[in-house]
Amino acid sequence: MAGTGVFADVLEGDVYKYYADGEWKKSSSGKSVAIINPMTRKTQYKVQACTQEEVNKVMESAKTAQKSWAKTPLWKRAELLHKAAAILKEHKAPIAECLVKEIAKPAKDAVTEVVRSGDLVSYTAEEGVRILGEGKFLVSDSFPGNQRTKYCLTSKIPLGVILAIPPFNYPVNLAVSKIAPALIAGNSLVLKPPTQGAVSALHMVHCFHLAGFPKGLISCVTGKGSEIGDFLTMHPGVNCISFTGGDTGIAISKKAGMIPLQMELGGKDACIVLEDADLDLVAANIIKGGFSYSGQRCTAVKVVLVMESVADLLVEKVKAKVAKLTVGAPEDDCDITPVVSESSANFIEGLVKDAKEKGATFCQEYKRDGNLIWPLLLDNVRPDMRIAWEEPFGPVLPVIRINSAEEGIHHCNASNFGLQGCVFTKDVNKAILISDAMETGTVQINSAPARGPDHFPFQGLKDSGIGSQGVTNSINMMTKIKTTVINLPTPSYTMG
Repeated sequence: MAGTGVFADVLEGDVYKYYADGEWKKSSSGKSVAIINPMTRKTQYKVQACTQEEVNKVMESAKTAQKSWAKTPLWKRAELLHKAAAILKEHKAPIAECLVKEIAKPAKDAVTEVVRSGDLVSYTAEEGVRILGEGKFLVSDSFPGNQRTKYCLTSKIPLGVILAIPPFNYPVNLAVSKIAPALIAGNSLVLKPPTQGAVSALHMVHCFHLAGFPKGLISCVTGKGSEIGDFLTMHPGVNCISFTGGDTGIAISKKAGMIPLQMELGGKDACIVLEDADLDLVAANIIKGGFSYSGQRCTAVKVVLVMESVADLLVEKVKAKVAKLTVGAPEDDCDITPVVSESSANFIEGLVKDAKEKGATFCQEYKRDGNLIWPLLLDNVRPDMRIAWEEPFGPVLPVIRINSAEEGIHHCNASNFGLQGCVFTKDVNKAILISDAMETGTVQINSAPARGPDHFPFQGLKDSGIGSQGVTNSINMMTKIKTTVINLPTPSYTMG
């Protein structure tokens, strides 16, 4: 169970501790932050409300620890990461329990997230040894006007202290996707988990503690964003920020200063369906893409743009599948579980009401019980409806009927988001042309949007983000190039 056995040190009384200097600590504030169970809407856990002074101490420790860690051989860094991955997978059950209770993730998906996270850590360790073990050697006479009097050696070196801020929907996987690249590259890391998902993240961090990483190298601070959020992101000790979440990231990017940023900020992922598409395949992917984890995924299908000639048939196929979705508690492995908070549910309901007032066709009756919203397909949605543009982050999916592929591309590109999109057609030539025209970081052909496998590049355009993720890209992003030039008194050539 959570907070027991090997995780007993993480909990004192009914409040989980924060992690700093290789120890689990209580905050000097004497305050805590409540984590509400989305299903029961009652307090499930409590975490420390860390102070700004505690953040200062964490940053100082991270800076000191990083200097020693950067001198640790690559093979040793990888060895510790492999150990952490094994411990994480060994203790998947209590961590998954936390995911179920604090973010209402279905039980089977919660276990999958933890196992996937362990695999990601191991893959990162192996990839890091490969790409960081290589450098470049350049000679000066390859540029016009130069003799071979300079030898240039380049290598990748750490940035320093990485601040990692993952979102509530994948608080373990999207934390380790930042932690593992940072550590293999020789950086230290400060983790600020989301409030909903914090206890899952604390348990995950304990797995790194048990693996034996040096004190101060990894820290995890919890607390209110209003008290330590800006203080963290604007802290002079931070050398890089990796953030996944909503439009808060835009505010962070404006305040962060001259440090590298890696950000994924959501999307309005469009699904374009052409007349020749396999509609059974489309319907199955709309269900998977639009309603898994109740639509609370950045890469969820957020709007279906279907050719008018096949729209009726597709809507009927999707309706039939929606009717089979189970709705209820995450412990029961239901397909649709409560959204993360009451404010999220209220926002979704606002989009639904707007669509109803403006004449959308409800394929099911709108039903809500607390944070639990039944899956809803909205047909005949028009561009003047909020749901056509805004990201619901819930189990509500709009269908817009189009008369040409160009119309679908235009709607997709008119969005301020540009994370992913997908196109369904049997004509590969059309698929490539549409893919090239869509202003998104990734386009899936004949499949729903998805983040992963975790070594694939993952990035957004426009308001969907800055930089690129994926194992290799994250490692490279958390390093910088160091150049050493050897100057020779006379040109030197190898004669063979």
